[in-house]
Amino acid sequence: MVIGVTMINVVPGTEKSVYRKIKELEGIRDVYHVFGEYDFVAIIDVEGLSTLNRVVDEIRDIEGVTSTHTVVGAEL
Repeated sequence: MVIGVTMINVVPGTEKSVYRKIKELEGIRDVYHVFGEYDFVAIIDVEGLSTLNRVVDEIRDIEGVTSTHTVVGAEL
């Protein structure tokens, strides 16, 4: 089991549409709209690193997403 925490920046004005699209992706546990350096934090819960990479790539492909930063954790 791999947990990814992805911080996401978006183009101003696209927050609602990006949020809805992220929520639809398989492997997304939660999405939070945050204030500060990033616009969203997505919690990704998947079986392995390759799947995590695929989900992050899908997030990056969403229209309006400008950048992501992901940290990875694993359950012990």
